[in-house]
Amino acid sequence: MIKERFELAVLRMEEIVNTKEYKSVGDEKLQAYFDVLFSWCMKLIKTYDAVSKRYNTPQGDGTQMSIQELSCENEDLYQDILPGHYEKSYASPVYAVSELGEGYGQVLSFLYVELRSQIESVYEQRLEELVIHLELVLEIYGVFYEDYIELQKVASIDKIKDIIYWFVSDYSEPMMERRVREQVDADCDFATKIIMESDLTDLRYLYRYGEYITENQIETAEFINNLDEATIAKMADTYVEGYRKGFELAGKPLERKKTVNIRYSLGFERVIRRAIEQFAKLGLRPTIYRASTNIFNKRGVLKIGYYGAIPNKQLDYDHKEDQALFMDSKYIQRKKEILKEAYEQVKELAKVHAGPACMEIFGEKQFEPVNHEETLKLDEKQRKLSIEYSAYSGEVVNEYIPGEERSFTIIAFPVPEIGEKFAEIFESTIKINTLDYEKYARIQAKLIEALDMSKEVRVIGKAPNQTDLTIQLITLNEPEKQTKFENCVADVNIPVGEVFTSPVLKGTKGILHVSKVFLEELEYRDLMITLEDGMVKEYSCANFATSAENKKYIADNILFHHPTLPIGEFAIGTNTTAYVAAKKYGIEDKLPILIAEKMGPHFAFGDTCYSHSEDIPVFNPDGKEIVARDNEVSILRKTDAAKAYFNCHTDITIPYDELEALYGVKEDGTRISIIENARFVLEGCEELNEPFESEFF
Repeated sequence: MIKERFELAVLRMEEIVNTKEYKSVGDEKLQAYFDVLFSWCMKLIKTYDAVSKRYNTPQGDGTQMSIQELSCENEDLYQDILPGHYEKSYASPVYAVSELGEGYGQVLSFLYVELRSQIESVYEQRLEELVIHLELVLEIYGVFYEDYIELQKVASIDKIKDIIYWFVSDYSEPMMERRVREQVDADCDFATKIIMESDLTDLRYLYRYGEYITENQIETAEFINNLDEATIAKMADTYVEGYRKGFELAGKPLERKKTVNIRYSLGFERVIRRAIEQFAKLGLRPTIYRASTNIFNKRGVLKIGYYGAIPNKQLDYDHKEDQALFMDSKYIQRKKEILKEAYEQVKELAKVHAGPACMEIFGEKQFEPVNHEETLKLDEKQRKLSIEYSAYSGEVVNEYIPGEERSFTIIAFPVPEIGEKFAEIFESTIKINTLDYEKYARIQAKLIEALDMSKEVRVIGKAPNQTDLTIQLITLNEPEKQTKFENCVADVNIPVGEVFTSPVLKGTKGILHVSKVFLEELEYRDLMITLEDGMVKEYSCANFATSAENKKYIADNILFHHPTLPIGEFAIGTNTTAYVAAKKYGIEDKLPILIAEKMGPHFAFGDTCYSHSEDIPVFNPDGKEIVARDNEVSILRKTDAAKAYFNCHTDITIPYDELEALYGVKEDGTRISIIENARFVLEGCEELNEPFESEFF
């Protein structure tokens, strides 16, 4: 039946494209838009057929085309949205509005971008998803055509919005079911087969995904292929062992689990293949899914899953709130029901899923977003609905993949785009990721000993940094058995180098200020957050011309539409080796948060580090139980889980060079100095200053 629908859709499109009388929508600019849209649809159809013959027939082994031909095909699929072309593409809401007018421009720009998401369906040969998108185009065009022919007027924008609403509503169920299954079912193995079955020395394998491929992915794969086997083993084994340790240190039974979700960027397949082999020894099969770009499954600008090059980050930013086109309470209620049912269908698979293992990258060209008035934006009611759904989805995931039974790990490596010293930086990163676990555990134990004697911690910025924070700490009932801070070494959060706690909210107050920070690839300049009783009270930055724009930027991308958030974590980073390397190579602003957070004190807004796992006892290497797992908000899970969790956790680090002082304050007011003028002064922590004595410094 799907094949029949596909054939009918293709025939109808060919008829429209090739028959002049059918090209009638009452407006030349609208017709020009549809000419481009149909051209794109025909390109998808042609590519679907080519991919099928190339990989899915007895004669198709993927070697019929040269790497140059594959590169040209890949470039052709993405060229219209690349910088330099995007400005004149209907994918740009700015251009679409300028050509098609307010209202029509936004809606038809959304439609064009949604059709572009079908590259993933083409390469994964998901015919049904391609068909429903082709049918959507035909239905919308049909309304324009019929209204012009019968009524001699352009179809109303409300009719078009209504079609899109019911398209999203009707097809949310199969799209959600597929996405949930991909997360927990190792038999959804499109990417796994590419990784495990390809000749990774033949870089044509990169084009099998359908992701955008640039020199960055090519050079990464070439570089990884040229590393010796011992280095590959070291990288993969650190990644897998960190995952295993996460379960061991948290007292969670890994032996009950059967799958692990692997997330990575294209080019690292040789390392991932080794990791898959190592995970197999732990009894785990991989689930590997794409960072989706369709409206059903994408997560704003976040990339959850594997991906290649990002063709245009401004496009992602411009379309991050496209759900404003159709989001209402009825849709959200339906989406909740669908999510629950989707997990119910795979509940046995979800029960044995262990959580994500993420291999991130850094060093790509920095992105400074531009705000455009023409983009779709959630209104206040829709923001509340978005928060409501996010909270509900967190509850559902935790019901089927309980937080107390799952873990994760994150590691990161640079890519060639970081600059001429890529190889040197890569080698330095391997060193950072494999620092001496026992050395840091010993030094950080001294740090925790001092913090356990403190009722609060003061953090003072070094001018012009205006940070002035008081962090309240939990009271220990049995100091000989309990501790306030976790001694974080190389397990779930690689590399080593931090101690962290869940602060007491009441009494936690002051100003957090950083001159520049990148969070989820978005830059914030002069970011200022004011806390009162541990909750965000005020916030600002200096990215845009007006305070309103700056506040919205933070509200959207740090607060995630919540009116406020608690401080969920306070930590002290101790990885001075990473800090010195960043300074040496001038890459401080290119490091991912999991390395940057180890390079000074940091503060996370949203959930605590123990989200959904607060009732599981956690112990440091010295045997003491970490009792600061809750705060006054997360404890609400016992009475109203919807109010306890925010499903976000954003770390913001003050680098050492912006730090005047960090000290503990005991009950009697006595200070315990820990950091002064960017140097550790606490007895027992002197070794942390050794990297500062390097020749570079």
